[in-house]
Amino acid sequence: MTNHQRYIGILSGTSIDAIDLALISMQGEQIKLLQCYSHSFPLPLQQRLQSLCTPQPNELVAFGLADREFALVASEAVQQLLTLCNLTASDITAIGSHGQTVRHHPELSPAFSLQLGCAATLAANTGIAVVSHFRQKDIALGGQGAPLAPALHRALFHSPNVNRAVINLGGIANISWLPQHGEVIGFDCGPANTLLDAWYQQHHAGRYDKDGTWASLGTVNVSLLQSCLADPYFQQAPPKSTGREYFTLNWLQQHLSKQSLLEPINVQATLVELTAHSVIQALKQFAPAQQVYLCGGGVHNKQLLVRLQSLATAIDWQSTDALGVDPDWVEAILFAWLAHCHVAGLVGNLTAVTGAKRAAVLGCYTPAL
Repeated sequence: MTNHQRYIGILSGTSIDAIDLALISMQGEQIKLLQCYSHSFPLPLQQRLQSLCTPQPNELVAFGLADREFALVASEAVQQLLTLCNLTASDITAIGSHGQTVRHHPELSPAFSLQLGCAATLAANTGIAVVSHFRQKDIALGGQGAPLAPALHRALFHSPNVNRAVINLGGIANISWLPQHGEVIGFDCGPANTLLDAWYQQHHAGRYDKDGTWASLGTVNVSLLQSCLADPYFQQAPPKSTGREYFTLNWLQQHLSKQSLLEPINVQATLVELTAHSVIQALKQFAPAQQVYLCGGGVHNKQLLVRLQSLATAIDWQSTDALGVDPDWVEAILFAWLAHCHVAGLVGNLTAVTGAKRAAVLGCYTPAL
């Protein structure tokens, strides 16, 4: 294997729980995951990132600091991964760094999406070229800039024999529709872990509801569920994308204020139901799949899986593990693959997904030298 075939993907998702790294090799169009690594955030940086996702005083200073801090921590993570694999910087063609999204506003005019994680700092500290800012070209071409995953999902999971859908249950849930024949589409369905984790953290010491156990002991409040599902985002047709800056605790509080006082455990149960219903609604409207493959942190939420299966019993539900790809690492693989696409001059966006007026090579290249 030559050094021109290895790429590292770096991602911190909407849950802001860690930096995930995936080392892949590319042989022709074949994508192979070689190693994965998760690097915890220092608590002060994690708190800074979380606070940046909502308006605050002095946020330009906070952004500037977090931009550099994220890249410095990501550089440490890259060194750890290289050590783990007994590799050096010269063995890697490029890093694909998505950084941390802190604003995503495709609905504004002009639209914009803002990620932090200074590419120059990452390249200087690792000695590896960095490809970053994957959303901006698509947005400049009139697209949403998201979701980006459907292009990789097509490359990894498409079958000529059966209609499939891939659903990433990250902070936000997004869906890729992979028909046997015809155009791939994809869009963000609505909130997943971002609201579940935030509500859980308000009432417990831990970071998330392990296995969905707390939610499983609650009772769904139908009135709250219907109020949340009435949000215009759920009725909007694709292409569409969203983020944690839309589905916030303030958003939830607006719906809670219309209800009589609810027990926190019942709110958690209702949030699980909200994710399940919005996913099933999206499948019924736009992705009538026989097989659905799940990835992202939400695959570990047993209560969410129970609700998905019970709402759509005719669907064959599995994780991407069944197709040979660990569900926890699909997103990190995405940005390693997009770095490869950039270096090779290959298109990275799907116009039917994002709404861009043409396909394009995505990302900005920052050399190591």
